[in-house]
Amino acid sequence: MPEIFFHVGLGKTASTYLQYAFFPKLKGISYIQRTRYGQSKNIIRKNPATSHFVSREFDQQLEQECRWFSADFPDARTIIILRRQDGWVASQYRRYVKNGGSLSFRDFFDVAEDKGFWHRKDAEFFPMLQILEHYFTHPPLVLFHEDLKKDPYGFFDAFATYLGATYDREEVSLKPIHRSYSEKQLKIIRKVGKYIFSQDPQWSSNKLINWIQRRSRLYACYAILYPSLLIPDFLVSPKPLISAEELQEVRDFYAADWEACRAYAGRHKP
Repeated sequence: MPEIFFHVGLGKTASTYLQYAFFPKLKGISYIQRTRYGQSKNIIRKNPATSHFVSREFDQQLEQECRWFSADFPDARTIIILRRQDGWVASQYRRYVKNGGSLSFRDFFDVAEDKGFWHRKDAEFFPMLQILEHYFTHPPLVLFHEDLKKDPYGFFDAFATYLGATYDREEVSLKPIHRSYSEKQLKIIRKVGKYIFSQDPQWSSNKLINWIQRRSRLYACYAILYPSLLIPDFLVSPKPLISAEELQEVRDFYAADWEACRAYAGRHKP
C-alpha cells in the first residue's frame, strides 16, 4: 500500500514557508496543499496507488483534526515540527498583535497563574505527541524549527528522505514567504488596536461573511502597520513588546516538557 504522510504543524514553525517554498518541489510523492486539506480524503481515495503527503498546521485544533483524519487513515505517518516554547509563544503573541490584539504579553500568556488569553496547556508539546500516538498507529516524526534555521538543506534532506521523495536544491528558495514586522510597528498597532478593534470579535458562521469580516480586519491592520514606519522612534515607548524576563519564565516553566520532546525525537528517529 502506498503510504500517507500527514504534516500537522505546528503553526509558527515556518509551516507556511515549507508549504509554498519546499513541499511543492518534492518529487516522487503527491503533495496535497494546505488549501486543499478539506478535500484531502477524496483526493487520496481517487488516487489509491500514489503515495500522498498532506500538510496543514494546527495548534489548539490538533486533537480535533487528528480524530477527523485518522478515522479514514489511521496508518498515516504524522510529522510535527516543534519550536522551543519561549520562542514559539513569543511568535504567537506577535501574530496576535499584528492582527489587532492589544493585550500585554502577560495578559496574553500568563505562565505564572494561567489567567491569560492563551493557557499553559496550549504550549505543552509532549501531550501533543501522545495525541498523535493515540490516533495513529505509527509514532510521529518529531523535527525542530531550530534545525531548519541552522541547516535548511540538511533539514530538507531529512524530510525528503523520510517521505521517500527527492528534490533539487537549486529549486528551493531560502527567502521567507512572509515579512516580519518591526518591534515599533507592533507596539503602535497594539496601542491603536485597543481603541478600534474588538478584542472579542463575533465572527459569522456564514463562510462568505466570515471571510469578509476577517479580510476587512486584516486590511485595517495593514493600514496601521505600514504608515507606522513613518512615526519617529522617540514617540514610541522604549519598553520592549516582550521582556527578556517574561520569556525566561516561559522557558523555565516548560523546560521539562521540552526535554521530554527532545528525548522522544531521539528515541523515534526513522
